[in-house]
Amino acid sequence: MDKVQRIISSLEKMFPDRIELEFSNPLELLVAVILSAQSTDKKVNELTKTLFQKYKSCEDYLKVPLEELEKDISSVNYYRNKAKFIKSACQKIVEEFGGVVPDRMEELTSLPGIGRKSANLILYNAFGKQEGIAVDTHVARVSQRLGLTQETKPEKIEQDLMEQVPKELWGKFSNLLILLGRYICTAQKPKHHQCPLYELCPSKEL
Repeated sequence: MDKVQRIISSLEKMFPDRIELEFSNPLELLVAVILSAQSTDKKVNELTKTLFQKYKSCEDYLKVPLEELEKDISSVNYYRNKAKFIKSACQKIVEEFGGVVPDRMEELTSLPGIGRKSANLILYNAFGKQEGIAVDTHVARVSQRLGLTQETKPEKIEQDLMEQVPKELWGKFSNLLILLGRYICTAQKPKHHQCPLYELCPSKEL
């Protein structure tokens, strides 16, 4: 536990406790998360700046033809599949959840385009709920390098981390590790000497 607390307190001094996707409500975050698969947050934020002015509710996404939504999001990878996910998710939200993005894991993961990682991101960053730890490629890589897990599958990495990180810090821990992995503990040529965790990292000489 002491190591985890040191990791969090060190990273808090460098990074904010938030993701870089820009949103102002749960629906916007849901759509941004779907759009972010295989695309950068920067690219998604450029797109949603205008997208969120046009689409403000699930009904807005449902009333336009699929081809129009595809055109509106065509600057991101796999936009055709993502347009279908967005429309299908909005349809389910309207039909089963009264047009309101649900705030429970099992309900969120029932939506097209939303897996456990995405649901964890939405639950914490939109609702302040701690139901798990979002394990993306950054969290997986950083937690392995820090010696917090030897697992390679996201669900097993998440289980390892949940046993070591206090529940009230699950969401924050994920947010901080994502930023560390994106900017310092990169896949290629990690910036060891810029890392606030250098002294306690078992991978620093690799």
